Amino acid sequence: MYVENVPVPGGELRLATFGAGPRLIIAVHGITASLMAWAAVGEALPDGWRLAAMDLRGRGHSRDVPGPFGLRSHADDVERVARHLGADGTTVLAGHSMGAYVAVLHSVQRTYAKTVLVDGGLPLPLPPGRDVDETLEATLGPALTRLSQIFPDEDSYVAFFKQHPALQDWSPAVERYVRYDALPVEGGTRSRAVEGAVREDGRWLLSETAAIGAALHAVRHPLSLIRAPRGLLNQEVGLLPDALTAAWAEDLPGLHEEVVPDCNHYTIVFDPRCVRVLVEHLTDIRQ
Repeated sequence: MYVENVPVPGGELRLATFGAGPRLIIAVHGITASLMAWAAVGEALPDGWRLAAMDLRGRGHSRDVPGPFGLRSHADDVERVARHLGADGTTVLAGHSMGAYVAVLHSVQRTYAKTVLVDGGLPLPLPPGRDVDETLEATLGPALTRLSQIFPDEDSYVAFFKQHPALQDWSPAVERYVRYDALPVEGGTRSRAVEGAVREDGRWLLSETAAIGAALHAVRHPLSLIRAPRGLLNQEVGLLPDALTAAWAEDLPGLHEEVVPDCNHYTIVFDPRCVRVLVEHLTDIRQ
């Protein structure tokens, strides 16, 4: 893994590259995640490929980069990273979870070989009777609670994650991801993700569904959706339910859609079997 920093307004974003091939994948992580969410994928790439993933502002080793937050701001940062890397029409763009929404917005800024949305990227309608903040708490409540906690030490932080219902198939990839996110502070350890940034991005995601939909329609290169059948807490209904996906697939006839069996929202980028499917799709430029 090669690590560097990329200048952006307000500071520098941490950027890590896995592999050394000429073909490039730029990958964007989720709302409380970090670039290490893509490590297992980057390390599983075939010869000839490399994957570059950044810590978005307010996360990981970019936690001290201030706002503005919101998905358009992150999309602009991805453009700066793409220019830094010399991305061109042979580059693949990928985004997981919130990163998929950022990828959609960024995909209207330049032409890629294709954009791959991993368990995200389709507008999420608000449940009847709920406003944005209520929905945010219902969806990210446990994660938001974690961001405000201080744990006794790094091992306690890891132990907390080991109780997560979606991470019961614990692996070295998950452990590296969690330990990367652990920030030593006075009194113990906390997440590197900044709670205010996460809340602001979550509100943007839930309130700007029209902008996300318009961007989906405006993408002019191949667009794919790879999704997990189970959700953020390993529940039976995934983040993108079948009915929602079917409606968007009908509205976007060029959308290539695939479900990776027996994965949840997290294991789709961690479990070796799920990762193999994802890598095959990312590196198959015919799709």
